[in-house]
Amino acid sequence: MGPDAVHVTDLVKRFGRFTAVDRISFSVRPGEIFGFLGPNGAGKSTTIRMLCGIIAPTSGAGRVAGCDLMAEPEQVKQRIGYMSQKFSLYPDLTPFENIRFYLGIYAVPEPQWAERSAWCLQLTRLEAVRSRLTRELPPGWRQRLALGCALLHRPQLLFLDEPTSGVDPVTRRRFWDFIRGLAAEGVTVFVTTHYMDEARHCDRVVMINAGRIVDGGPPAEIVRRACPDRPAADLNDAFVALVRRGVP
Repeated sequence: MGPDAVHVTDLVKRFGRFTAVDRISFSVRPGEIFGFLGPNGAGKSTTIRMLCGIIAPTSGAGRVAGCDLMAEPEQVKQRIGYMSQKFSLYPDLTPFENIRFYLGIYAVPEPQWAERSAWCLQLTRLEAVRSRLTRELPPGWRQRLALGCALLHRPQLLFLDEPTSGVDPVTRRRFWDFIRGLAAEGVTVFVTTHYMDEARHCDRVVMINAGRIVDGGPPAEIVRRACPDRPAADLNDAFVALVRRGVP
């Protein structure tokens, strides 16, 4: 196995006197589905925005997709795919126009645009609505479009920030089926979520609360460590137990 897809050490992000992310360290292996779990406001989105080169860390060190997080944020952006909480779409553009916009953003060579546009519309099953305004589409369809746009330049590392927030359970299940297919093809997937039940789809997870990591590892191992006397416990139970203990 090659170098870690993500490796960060003592990463910190402060906004004035408020510390949103407090000296976190972890790594993500190539080809795995990695979950970054925690309640709303825990520091998940701030962390993913640092890892994607969108905001600069206050301190710490890290490498993402082979690039130095501090010195090469623009190179990071070109090597990854990123799907934000708001699906990163322009609502007054059509799906086809959003796709063309992101082909330019990701610097895909123009001779490839026709093929990549057709691929994305087929992947997202949106050929029939390619000319409708994106704001008119149901949330699950917009989710598919945002994911397709994040994959236009064929990244090997994909960041998904709360990708299933606000969509129905059926759409969530289909989304995770698709993510497992990407991982099977060798794409590394880093996903943030506050849905603890989604951890079952992940190879490993890190759990964060109030900007600090409370535990990490395969989900089943975390549950066993946190709730050794409760065979029916799940990750929600484990998280509550860890927070009550004041870990770390």
